This record gives sequence, C-alpha cells and structure tokens, in this order.
Amino acid sequence: MSHYLITLLSAMTEASSLFVAAAGLTLVFGAMRIINIAHGSFYMYGAFLVTTVAGGVIGGERFWLALLIAPLAVAVLGIITELTVLRRVYRSEHLVQLVATYALFLIFGDVALRLWGSQARSVAAPSPLGGSIAIGSGQFPVYDIFAMGVAVLIGLGLWVLLQHTALGWRIRGAVEDREMLASSGTNVALLSTAVFAIGAFLAGLAGAISAPLQSTAPGLDASIIVAAFIVAVIGGLGSVAGAAIGAIVIGLFNTAGVLWAPNWEPAFIYLAMIIVLAVRPWGLLGTPER
Repeated sequence: MSHYLITLLSAMTEASSLFVAAAGLTLVFGAMRIINIAHGSFYMYGAFLVTTVAGGVIGGERFWLALLIAPLAVAVLGIITELTVLRRVYRSEHLVQLVATYALFLIFGDVALRLWGSQARSVAAPSPLGGSIAIGSGQFPVYDIFAMGVAVLIGLGLWVLLQHTALGWRIRGAVEDREMLASSGTNVALLSTAVFAIGAFLAGLAGAISAPLQSTAPGLDASIIVAAFIVAVIGGLGSVAGAAIGAIVIGLFNTAGVLWAPNWEPAFIYLAMIIVLAVRPWGLLGTPER
C-alpha cells in the first residue's frame, strides 16, 4: 500500500509542475487567443537560470535567490517577446501565430544551447527541503511536498487574481469579448502585455521549481510544451481550473501506466486526451469556440 501511495504522490508532484506551466499557457490563450509554442522555452529558461544562479549541484541557500530571480527574468523576456513579435501578429490567422511562436521556440532553443551548452545540469534542493518523510515502509522526498504546495498556492493566487481584482476582471473580459472590453476604455494592448508576462512568469516558475526534480538539458522545452498543451486541452483551453483538473488527470493516468503497463506509460497521457476529447471536444471546463 505504501508503494502505491508513494507512486501516486510522485505522479501528483509531476502534475503540480505541469499545472503551473499549463496555467500560464491556458491563461495566455484565453485572453489573447494565441497558442504560444515558445511557452516551453520559458519553462526551460527558468530551469536553466536556477541551475546557474544556485551554483550547479550545490543548491544551498542560493536556491531561494534563484527561485526569485528565474521567473522574474523569464517574465521580462516574455514582455520583450510580446512587444517585439507577438503584438504584430494578434490579428493574423492562428496558423501565422503558430508559426511565429514556433520560430521563437527554435530561436530560444539555439540561444539556450549557446549559453548553457549541451550537457545536462542539475541542482540540489536547499537543505531544509532535502530530506524525506516515512510513508509506511517507504520514503517520500520533502521537496516533492514543497512542489505540490507551491502549485496549490499558485492555483489559489490565480483564483484570487481572476475573481477578486480589477486586473482579473479585465482578463476575464478579454476572454469573453476583447472588442467590448476595448470600447469600455481598457488599454487592451497593455493588458495583453501583462497577461503574457504572467504566463511567462508561471512558465519560468514551473521550470525553476522542477529543476531539483529532474536534469535540465536542451530538449526540455519540447517535452514540457507537449505535456502542458495536453493538460490545457484536457481541461479546456482558457480555463485555469480546467488546467488543474487536467494536470490531476494526467497524474492519475501516469500512475496507472506505471503500475499496470510500465512499457506503455508514455502513451497514457495521449490516451487521456483522446478519451476526454471524444466526450467533450472543447475540454472538461472549456466552452465551444464561438
């Protein structure tokens, strides 16, 4: 029983980082109607920046500084990206936007390769989070519990932002009708920059939190954007609550794959997406496109 519980908790740890990344992706799509492939690059940059600032495998107390710097630096990169590239393609077809963000994805990947090289990097969790707790006859890392706690706090923070702040009201207005929101006097261009910065911040934070959980190397951007996109599609593009449910669904399906069919475990997330889309093509909490 302890083995099954630890396996489930490990899957929920993975789901936590997926939720934080997918929340930024789905928030940007909901408010701006842009599928940002470069979102995976922001995640990878967050992880690389943590390994750089924290000093390789000796995480130490510099990890907390890295955890602050990395998502903020990625948010600044997101602002620059939105102002210089994406603002020019807002009114273009989705295919043009997709090609533009894919081009950014390739550029950011090459830049990361030149900055950090092709070798995998790792960073240790800070000493207060470096131990394990006993669960039955097994052990579960304390840092994994911290990662899940951060995801819960991010979820609550986004709920407060969207439901109880003026910025959240405007973001929800942009999701419903950007033209009507603009006619009410809201600076939609500035709002788009703010939303994209929040999305980039969340991607960078997800990468930063995940750095001690996995090796950081080129190619991390491709793997995370696929998983985050699946989570967002399952939950419904544009729905942050749906992203949370989608991450949990992926976590459960991953657990089922590990326990029942280890050789086929990577395919289970695609199976989850197929099942959901067969029943609700717009996702669990999404709405049909008007």
